[in-house]
Amino acid sequence: MTRTDIAVVAFAQTRHTAEDSGLSEVELLAPVITEIKERTGLTRFGFTCSGSNDYLAGAPFSFVSGLDAVGAWPPISESHVEMDGAWALYEAWVRLLHGDVDTALVYGFGKPSQGVLREIMTLQLDPYYLAPLGVDQVSLAALQARAYLERSGAKEDDLRAVAARSRAAGRGNPYALDLPEPDADEDYDVAPLRPYDIAPITDGAAAVVLAAGDRARELCERPAWIRGIDHRGEPHSPGARDLSRSEAARLAAEKAGAAGIEVAELHAQFTHEELILREALGLGDDVTVNPSGGALSANPVMAAGLVRIGEAASRIHDGSATRTLGHASGGPCLQQNLVCVLSGGD
Repeated sequence: MTRTDIAVVAFAQTRHTAEDSGLSEVELLAPVITEIKERTGLTRFGFTCSGSNDYLAGAPFSFVSGLDAVGAWPPISESHVEMDGAWALYEAWVRLLHGDVDTALVYGFGKPSQGVLREIMTLQLDPYYLAPLGVDQVSLAALQARAYLERSGAKEDDLRAVAARSRAAGRGNPYALDLPEPDADEDYDVAPLRPYDIAPITDGAAAVVLAAGDRARELCERPAWIRGIDHRGEPHSPGARDLSRSEAARLAAEKAGAAGIEVAELHAQFTHEELILREALGLGDDVTVNPSGGALSANPVMAAGLVRIGEAASRIHDGSATRTLGHASGGPCLQQNLVCVLSGGD
């Protein structure tokens, strides 16, 4: 089996919500798993991998309950990553390369509305030097935004333009939130970021099915073949790198072979991140960026990166594009970056 023999053959997601709907994480996930099984006609998979975060649920091994939505009897081959579901997809892709199984179910889910996300995300920082300070992800993002604006010469109006385009696209996406036009007079959250520059709190789940070779062709009329996938990380300490750039994203895109992209779904949780990623990935005006609205229109934590890959694959499935890119990020200030390049041609 070669690297190009594995494809995304199905994608499903929840209609994401900004408020606690009263559903548990398992109840959010179950309809998505049911939909993906019905769409593919599969009830069991060669491998299953999930992405979630125990801190969101406030309980250890909370991801185990997600298996109630999947069905773990008779016993299944299963794994989990404590990261966005995009990294679960990466693990499943590697597992399929072994050649002894030909399908994989990947899913991610999160319900940040049940906690205080800014406080939770502080716990991912260095436990000795940064986390005790209580610095939150928005404050760190504001430092990055300021560094980018000063280095690039971009203005706050450029950030608002990203928010406006993302929200407009999101209003046309039935799975995203219906957010109003950005108000230039909104007070700062943490300068230079205003509330519209920040991805909304979002509950949701998503699932993807990967299949190899002829099995992919059987399950999908137009498979989205994974032509390249790569993950790179920056130094853990934000002070040890140039926050105004994303070398990890640039390198991941280079290794994944991101040239000739028509559509890019970028996991930008802040407006300035999209501009940094556009530069790092070398995306020109001819590339359509986040036609789904991106994370600025719906940011289901632990599923939003997987959604970016799923949305990119959907453009292949419906024939509207032949070469797309899905990007996922994790950690503060674009610390982790995963790039997945998809193609519709054999």
